[in-house]
Amino acid sequence: MTSRPGEAHLQTDPQADALGDWPIDPPLVELDIETHDRGFYDGFSRAVTIPAKVIVSLLIMWAIFFPVNAGKTLGAANSTIIATFGGWYVYLVASLIVACLLLALVPGTGSLRIGPPGEKPEFSRFSWFSMLFGAGIGIGMLTYSTGEPLAHFVNNPDIIRGMADPQSREAVRPAYMYTFLHWGLGAWCTYALVGLAIGYVAHRRNLPLTIRSALAPLFGKVMEGPVGHVVDIVAVVATILGVAVTMGLGVEQFVAGLARLGLGDWLLADDGSASSLAIIVSLTVLVGASTISALSGVGRGIKWLSNINMGLSIALLALFAALGAGLFGLELLGVGLWDYLTTLPQQSLRLWDRDGTTLGAALNQWQLDWTVFYWAWWIAFAPFVGMFIARISRGRTIREYMFGVTIVPSLMCFVWMALVGGTAIELELSGMAGGRIVGAPMSDQLFATLAVLLDPGLALLVAGLVVVLLMTYLVTSADSAILIVNTINGAGDDEGSRRYHILFWGAAIAFVVGSMLILGGIEAIRITMIIGALPFSFVVALMCVAIIKAVVFDLIRKRHGVPTTAQACEEWAEKVSVAG
Repeated sequence: MTSRPGEAHLQTDPQADALGDWPIDPPLVELDIETHDRGFYDGFSRAVTIPAKVIVSLLIMWAIFFPVNAGKTLGAANSTIIATFGGWYVYLVASLIVACLLLALVPGTGSLRIGPPGEKPEFSRFSWFSMLFGAGIGIGMLTYSTGEPLAHFVNNPDIIRGMADPQSREAVRPAYMYTFLHWGLGAWCTYALVGLAIGYVAHRRNLPLTIRSALAPLFGKVMEGPVGHVVDIVAVVATILGVAVTMGLGVEQFVAGLARLGLGDWLLADDGSASSLAIIVSLTVLVGASTISALSGVGRGIKWLSNINMGLSIALLALFAALGAGLFGLELLGVGLWDYLTTLPQQSLRLWDRDGTTLGAALNQWQLDWTVFYWAWWIAFAPFVGMFIARISRGRTIREYMFGVTIVPSLMCFVWMALVGGTAIELELSGMAGGRIVGAPMSDQLFATLAVLLDPGLALLVAGLVVVLLMTYLVTSADSAILIVNTINGAGDDEGSRRYHILFWGAAIAFVVGSMLILGGIEAIRITMIIGALPFSFVVALMCVAIIKAVVFDLIRKRHGVPTTAQACEEWAEKVSVAG
């Protein structure tokens, strides 16, 4: 029997023929990642943990001690990467959408379970959805539910091409088409694909719950060595930078909310952004709470915080539906969904070319600033969210997993954008806002909407609810990221003594967010994240190929009676041993 890279082989002799010949080998069910067995790094892969810590620490020190040089270098690198790899990001995300749809809809693949046959999910669907939403996109919803529709209401490709006037009713429909494009399947299929690639081999084949395991169907035992270490290091750095963008947005809005609550002028700088002192105080409180929650694990702190997040989110959404532009929002939801679904193939593959004209340059720049930025953001966030989704999705079928991870959160995002953003736009169109919402910084637009929509006392009360919701979302995102980074560094082990390392990564997130916000604002974090996302984007592409291969080969194995799970492989090996 010829050997195949990446497969576990059962050595047999002619006496084993009683068990039958098979045209394909059982899957790889062992991946040994060397970890230290004593001292500070007990249970950790030092080949991953130390380089990842060094890279993140150097980035922080560079930003703090050489801010001008760091700003110029990062800016130049960002411009080059966006211009050179913009098309790569667009086509990669389009491919991930297609791959997810195929995995969910093909009957044979959709029925495969992420785990042993018959295993029940660990979490209820409500808790599962709550954790998906809270870890994946919750903070962004609070910032962009008003910020994104309003931004496209002011400028989008239709406005650039002269097909609609800025801030007009004609600009609303394309504004929502592009908003839904950015917050729909592109984001959630990226997360779902990465999570499935990890969870499938971890829960079904007992490989370590870490990024490199997802590539084992392609490269096999090679992932135990330096190549696997590099993959995990890239994932850790991308995770820290990806969550830094989300935390940065959340901290800016958190401070804006505290200022709206009247907690002092010290919270805001002269330009209306968060002051340095406010950033430091907020990060100390939020990351401190996140670290405490991370120490309690997924099943306790993160689960309950996620349930609280979902409850508060539904309450806030209900308020906008009842007191805001509910009917207008529902109309935007229906029309936006139609436009999104009918234009998805075209919009997912479209690349605006500079073509040497002013119009072409403007369209190209808009796409780089928005669509390409988002695709890079979702990819940078994917190791964190994907690992987290893989951790909480054991026992679900691929079909349930795909529909649950892609359709439900996308619809939730669309409802938020339509009801909350639609209310803000309607207040501007009617003249009630008088530019107070669209003219506010993005971090303050949700609070500005509440101030126009509600009486002062009720607006203050709801602003307090938003601040609490922001705090729980920020804590959930940060503590999930800390746990995921520790799991990668621990070769897939999320148990054991991790306290000092949890403290380190909590501090690292705080320093990355704080140093970038203070020295260059949210734009500095965006630039750093886009650069950090590029190496991991190639890992994501390989993960897509790997999970398709793993699923297809398992279907072939099932057809020929060859085991596909770790437990079945163990039983098979015993039978071969007895027959031999």
